[in-house]
Amino acid sequence: MKTEFNSLIQLVTAIPDEQAAIEHFTAIRWKDGAFCPYCGSLKVYHFSDKRTHKCGDCRQRFSIKVGTIFEGTKIPLRKWLMAIWLITSHKKGIASTQLAKDLGITQKSAWFVMHRLREASKTKSFNAPLDGFVEADETFIGGKERNKHRSKRTGKAQGGAGKEVVLGMLQRGGDLRAFHLKYGVAGRIPFMIDYYVAKGATLLTDENNAYKGLPDGYTHFAVNHSKGEYVRDGYIHTNGIEGAWSLLKRQIFGIHHWVSPKHLGRYVSEMTWRYNRRSMEEGNRLESPALAYVLRPSTIPIRCLGIQTCS
Repeated sequence: MKTEFNSLIQLVTAIPDEQAAIEHFTAIRWKDGAFCPYCGSLKVYHFSDKRTHKCGDCRQRFSIKVGTIFEGTKIPLRKWLMAIWLITSHKKGIASTQLAKDLGITQKSAWFVMHRLREASKTKSFNAPLDGFVEADETFIGGKERNKHRSKRTGKAQGGAGKEVVLGMLQRGGDLRAFHLKYGVAGRIPFMIDYYVAKGATLLTDENNAYKGLPDGYTHFAVNHSKGEYVRDGYIHTNGIEGAWSLLKRQIFGIHHWVSPKHLGRYVSEMTWRYNRRSMEEGNRLESPALAYVLRPSTIPIRCLGIQTCS
């Protein structure tokens, strides 16, 4: 039976041991009935240990973790649920060193857990295109030129020099989409907007020249930040998306201090997932399907989840 709770102390009290965690997760995943994660059959037999099951069609034996981000891990499911709680409840996230202390695991294991959850946060999250009034903006992640070692300076003027670019699109009263752009930034911005924003939407941006190449079908207004213009006519502004950027930067600079460009996209996905569920109750955010069951681990290479270098 699924247990309801809205605080960490309620979670710890309601799920006192590993069997309780398994039963809670089973109630979430099989709320519409048991099914085989291998063939999808509804003919499932349950063993007396209350932890393993067998498909009556394909004859595969499995646990409730198979086909989820929890498959193949030796970390107890109870600790996974606590990790999800901590990561999703803290507005700016949590460092792997702190998570390791809180859960009583190694920092390497905590980093692995966090990257699996960040990878999971990207699935089932970007379905319907944004519509209505949509703010689009880009932000730069990285250190200032003047603070870098002389050998690492690019020699370019301060601004986006040597930094990573993150593009975001925020529907007013709706969801946020944000992505790390690794190359071809100026050329990719119109393509990304065309893909993630519905035709007929009203786009609100700054004066960046990249937005001048937008395809037809959008109403476009821009504010000129370089001339001190931030709001026009009461609704033409990008203040909403810039508020989201402040959360991302506080997470990176205040909690993690530094992230590699290779993993930046996962940190952005984590912040976006949390931002889009900011109005949820704590318990509902923990049980969101985006984290409860996503992909078979075989489709998420282990080397891409914090154990080795992702090729």
